[in-house]
Amino acid sequence: MKLQLRSIITLLLILLHGTALAQSVARQWNELLLESIRNDQARPTVHARNLFHISAAMYDAWAAYETSASTYFLGHEHRGFYISYEGTNIPSGMTQKEAQEIALSYAAHRLITHRFKNSPAASTTLQRRYDQLLSQIDSSNPNNLEDYSTESYTTDPHDLGNYIAEQIIAHGLNDGSNEAHNYACRFYETVNPAMFPDGYGTNRIADPNRWQPLSFDEFVGQSGLSEGASTPKFVGPEWGQVIPFSLDESDLDIKRRDGHEYLVYIDPGNPTYLNLAPDDTALQNYQWGFGLVAQWSSHHDPTDSVRWDISPNSIGNIPLDQLPKTLADYPDFYDFENGGDISQGYTTNPVTGLPYETQTVLRADYTRVLAEFWADGPDSETPPGHWFVLLNHVNDHPDFERKYKGEDQPMDALEWNVKSYFALGGAMHDVAVTAWGIKGYYDYIRPISAIRSMAERGQSSDASLPNYHPAGIPLIPNQVEIIAATDPINQFGNFENEIKIKAWKVPGNYYEGADETKRVDWIPATR
Repeated sequence: MKLQLRSIITLLLILLHGTALAQSVARQWNELLLESIRNDQARPTVHARNLFHISAAMYDAWAAYETSASTYFLGHEHRGFYISYEGTNIPSGMTQKEAQEIALSYAAHRLITHRFKNSPAASTTLQRRYDQLLSQIDSSNPNNLEDYSTESYTTDPHDLGNYIAEQIIAHGLNDGSNEAHNYACRFYETVNPAMFPDGYGTNRIADPNRWQPLSFDEFVGQSGLSEGASTPKFVGPEWGQVIPFSLDESDLDIKRRDGHEYLVYIDPGNPTYLNLAPDDTALQNYQWGFGLVAQWSSHHDPTDSVRWDISPNSIGNIPLDQLPKTLADYPDFYDFENGGDISQGYTTNPVTGLPYETQTVLRADYTRVLAEFWADGPDSETPPGHWFVLLNHVNDHPDFERKYKGEDQPMDALEWNVKSYFALGGAMHDVAVTAWGIKGYYDYIRPISAIRSMAERGQSSDASLPNYHPAGIPLIPNQVEIIAATDPINQFGNFENEIKIKAWKVPGNYYEGADETKRVDWIPATR
């Protein structure tokens, strides 16, 4: 029996090893990078930059030995930082691909080691895996882990990889990210006191249009390690300062707040703000928008029988001229009550020429899976990393062809991976610079703070009913209601005339006395 088990384990290891070797070295480093992100802090901005810089390092190492390819960092200047480059020659006795793989691996190893040296898992498992992969790829050099030489980069692929990493590390210390000080904010400060999600209310929020920190009795970070009592800071509010990939000055607006400059690319303009004392008591866009969040929360109910077709037959294909252009367009774009948008779907599958088959599922299952996927709890590769997971998944499909725009001859796996990672990494980096530049300058509020603060003021639907305030939360029958004196919820506290919402309850985290068997239930709105 022991021999049988040993044989099975050996066979599995051989199969797994064979699968790993079948992937390009760029793919292997990318998978290690994604695993490193999953074991690091939840910093989407930082990891979008890591994904880009490490992908660009691999691309440059590959392009250095391709006569028809242009490098990105090597021999180019990026906002005043120039990386000298004199070209390369392939050493005698080494193939072009071998030179590319060695240079790429040294660049990836040095850069990923530098970027994740303070990661919770770096000193235990990750560094050993970085070292093992480098030694596996460059088995001819027994001193590869101590080889940091760069002076012969024009003729030695090891030195070229080290040189690329060295220069990108230097670039990263001058690119506006404040990496030298662990990406800390230099001037951003929040205007609101921290809220305690496990308690009631907003802790006297000062401005319902600005971001509010959250405090936890125990905060578990992305690596799965408890950080104890903690109030996580705003991640990346100054990220617009970081040197982008393809964005330029035509995309840029420089704005000022509290005496400091915020760089905002592709400025969408002001979000919807709440007027606390409006002249007109009509529903404000702010109230409608955050009311939609509360309404859609109830769609997660496992007991809900509503079914959706989630195939391309019903989702997507929205004409550009029908996308919202102003805040006032959103009520016509989204289905407030039932969820979803004005998607028309696609009539035929372009590959088969036939209509798409419907894929009918419970709405509650679909919305919970979406929420869980993008929630980015422990072990997540963060949103920019999700796109690399999706890319790798598509690459592995048996029908996939590695062709540029579906044309010409298929590329080999290494060329396809370095090019696709570089393009996707650049896009994710620019998205992070853009999105967090916008987030930092406008400093906008979270739904949890907006909903609680409106509920603290009361309801905004009917001045003849109790607890009215024009900047309160809108009432929705069977969704957002005033708590009557006879309401069963009062057995858990005196909530009469306050507001309740039918919404998703975080498993294992309820107000005292709540029915823990229900996942969607009536909850005091300040909770």
